Amino acid sequence: MISRPLLLIAPAVCVAVGLASGAAYAYFTSSGTGTGSASVGIMQTVTIASATVSPSTPLLPGGSGDVTLEVTNPNAFDATLVSVAGAGTITADSGHPGCTTTGVTFTDQTGLSTDIPADSTTEINLPGAASMSAASSPGCQGATFSIPVTITVQQS
Repeated sequence: MISRPLLLIAPAVCVAVGLASGAAYAYFTSSGTGTGSASVGIMQTVTIASATVSPSTPLLPGGSGDVTLEVTNPNAFDATLVSVAGAGTITADSGHPGCTTTGVTFTDQTGLSTDIPADSTTEINLPGAASMSAASSPGCQGATFSIPVTITVQQS
């Protein structure tokens, strides 16, 4: 009697293993087809809204000061500011006609990773980005300088 139940159990185990391997084979060899689509939106231009914000560190002859920008992101998604580069001649405000030699330079800012939230204007401070040489005209005292820059952003 002991030998009969063992003979019945062995074929049952073989059938169970056989069924499991067939299911695994079907899983790994199945195929199918389908279609999909996506659309690409166009990133609107992120702009400098204003550069008239007072920097936290003023510019003095022989030193460096902060440059502060207000950047507007009109897109429905966040953008990341990755660089700011000088883009032209730096000039003094019209109230300082004696500022003939500004001596002001802008240091390009690279490797930035500043978030600009969707549909917003963000104030961005660039510490020590502007420098003023000691050779600046005396008429530049108290002037506000226009520093043309180009910004580079990417979608976050």
